[in-house]
Amino acid sequence: MDRRHFLRVTAAAGAGLLVSGTASCATSASSGPVAQTAGTATIQSNLSAPAAKAAIEALVKAFNDRKGSQASVNTVASETFRTQLPSYLTSANPPDLFTWYPGSLLKGYEEKGLLLDVSDVWQTMGDYPQAFKTLSGRVFVPTTYYWWSFFYRRSNFQKWGVTPPKTWQEFVALCQTLQSKGVIPLGMGAGSDSPWTASSWFDYFNIRINGAPFHRELLAGKQRFDDPKVKAIFTPWREVLPYTDPNGTAIGFQEATTALLQGRTGMLLTGAFFADAAPKDALDDIDFFRFPIIDPKVPLAEEGPTDGFFASSKSPHVKELKEFLTYAASAEGQEVYIKNSSGTILPTHPNAKDSGTPLVQKGRAHLKEAAEITQFFNRDSSDALQPTADAALIKFLQQPDQLDTILADWQKAAQQVWSS
Repeated sequence: MDRRHFLRVTAAAGAGLLVSGTASCATSASSGPVAQTAGTATIQSNLSAPAAKAAIEALVKAFNDRKGSQASVNTVASETFRTQLPSYLTSANPPDLFTWYPGSLLKGYEEKGLLLDVSDVWQTMGDYPQAFKTLSGRVFVPTTYYWWSFFYRRSNFQKWGVTPPKTWQEFVALCQTLQSKGVIPLGMGAGSDSPWTASSWFDYFNIRINGAPFHRELLAGKQRFDDPKVKAIFTPWREVLPYTDPNGTAIGFQEATTALLQGRTGMLLTGAFFADAAPKDALDDIDFFRFPIIDPKVPLAEEGPTDGFFASSKSPHVKELKEFLTYAASAEGQEVYIKNSSGTILPTHPNAKDSGTPLVQKGRAHLKEAAEITQFFNRDSSDALQPTADAALIKFLQQPDQLDTILADWQKAAQQVWSS
């Protein structure tokens, strides 16, 4: 989601059952694995935002319409999926396939023998970029990716008489201007259901000031959260706290998205997936600019998370699931998915066409310009480390004068995760 389609953009996706003769795309919304059906590969999906849910249903239907192997989808709310994933994989009868993302989390499951080796699927996928191969390893098949940045409504910027900034100084000046016009400059939906959104700010400050290599080392436990280099990134963050939504730690991601679309806030640091919740008539009005450069000497890095599928090693439907993975990795499959989505994601297949909108073309160029690509806090670290970031960063947003204590506590909590 897309990912973070796995983000709870909305829990409003209705539970449905879509059937089309023998070529059916069965979907439901529950917290447990679907029942295995002979000859059918079951997919446990966290793509619960309406556009994302529609897209995967269309992908599965297109696969089933080929009259070969069949697949079915069980749609689960994102947070439920994330917390239940270990149970899904270790159950006696797990789903065959899962929507998710590559990273250290999958490596841990792979080491435990829970994931199916899909190296032979890669042999059918053609000339994929090496970056996706390296990121995916032997157990993941990537299908889409997207970008993070500051999103805004073009018509509102025109109404307010402002333009996108490039430097940090210009960004602060823009915040000051918007505040003077009675607009909350910066949205923040880090409430109880989506505290992870604060991590995007942490990621960007760190890669802008300390660089992507240091950022990765920090998240891997090779650096410390109480290091002076980490403390330094909170200085510019403090500078813009007065321009951040004062209710930002009380409202969730969906509310923050609504506030942006309604013009109550000016900008929102988020991924392109947020457009899944935007009305169709607002999509052409959405634009973005990159997180401003703070230190020009630091090589440009951007967050470009990748999504796709992995499979259970316990699956009794290896033939069927590998046929589905091959189709999902194809240009045809990815074009079906994108056509039925909000259209703000990019295909991983080098020959697949994206939606072609100006926003997407700009997003593709945005990532190509980067010297380094990072994923997201929990993707570059682990889901186990994410709660330590949530606790530390929410406390910082609420009590920025307690930074030394916050970072010391964060390091202790992180150390427990790394040593477990």
